[in-house]
Amino acid sequence: MILEMKVPSPGESITEVEIAAWLVKDGDYVEKDQPVAEVDSDKATLELPAEESGIITLKAEEGDTVSVGSVVCLIDLDGEKPAGSEQSSVSSEKKEEKKEEKTVAPIAAEKTYASGAASPAAKKILTEKGISSSEIIGTGRDRRITKGDAINAVPSMGTPAGGSRSSERTKLSMLRRKVAERLVAVKNETAMLTTFNEVDMKPIFDLRNDFKDEFKAKHNVGLGFMSFFTLAIVRALKLFPDVNSMLDGDYKISHDFMDISIAVSGPKGLMVPVIRNAENLSFRGIENEVKRLALRARDGQITIDEMTGGTFTITNGGVFGSMLSTPILNPPQSGILGMHNIVERPVAIKGEVVIRPIMFVALSYDHRVIDGRESVGFLVAVKEALENPIEILMDNNPKKALEL
Repeated sequence: MILEMKVPSPGESITEVEIAAWLVKDGDYVEKDQPVAEVDSDKATLELPAEESGIITLKAEEGDTVSVGSVVCLIDLDGEKPAGSEQSSVSSEKKEEKKEEKTVAPIAAEKTYASGAASPAAKKILTEKGISSSEIIGTGRDRRITKGDAINAVPSMGTPAGGSRSSERTKLSMLRRKVAERLVAVKNETAMLTTFNEVDMKPIFDLRNDFKDEFKAKHNVGLGFMSFFTLAIVRALKLFPDVNSMLDGDYKISHDFMDISIAVSGPKGLMVPVIRNAENLSFRGIENEVKRLALRARDGQITIDEMTGGTFTITNGGVFGSMLSTPILNPPQSGILGMHNIVERPVAIKGEVVIRPIMFVALSYDHRVIDGRESVGFLVAVKEALENPIEILMDNNPKKALEL
């Protein structure tokens, strides 16, 4: 019996996807739920698991754009499993694991590649470049070398001595093309401006030094900067609601909830999952959500629903060493806050020069919706809350606010 595997819908409004990489070869024996392909949509990259066990026949090439619902491969259910196949035994073990852990969805099944192995597409590119896979540290799950890793890989070179200096023309993934399209649209279709300020982070440093160990021991999650910034932003959005609104043609849509998007780095590039109803969350609740979403993004398990619908975005270029930037809006949102690295700087306090840990912050906003008074006032409100966290964010009771 031949099973036709069709492209499932990754999410509402998505009508086509692109075959980013086949994880198996034509004629391979595959186990049920084994990832056989990586597919790109204009919003995310997902794995396509085998629906049944059998011999697979590929019906599309890497790089092909295929419609949702179209057949991309066939599985011969009568195909015999190769004798002594390690892949089969591994898959059998995973089936047993799945029986015990029924909450794990097929999309999150572990890949059958060994740690540090390269996908077929990556192997081909590395071979053409004359690079050994042992020279590359993969960004995929379990450090698997992805097609993107292979494309970006550069051979080790000393002084040029007439060796190969070839270039390669590679088509951008559907996701990257969509990101590029949206970024250009933001620049062309919004009146984007950026306002800046600086924050003395010493009060937050002191709080974290006093309570981070106790917080970690009780809640099993670290007390980071993101909860302070998120709660400071929630307060500022209540004071300046236009920053939490967006344009829809000739209408302004105002929200009475705060869904905060957080930019995180994943194996496929920048992803922006959403903390829903941040106004109802405590320090512990926000830190738990940040950890959960970051892990799902890192492991390639994040869903499209988890990355859509935010009303305001936080991005932290400081983790990469950025001192200052003008973050670009995440449409259709009207505001985005950029965090940056923390540097000890001399500042004047009560007429004396002291050294303090300072972070520059930037608010990019759509001037069609938000006036200068609101944008500056919003950023000042964020600064005030971060420099006076005990009074403004904790109601003068840090232990209660941190649930200790």
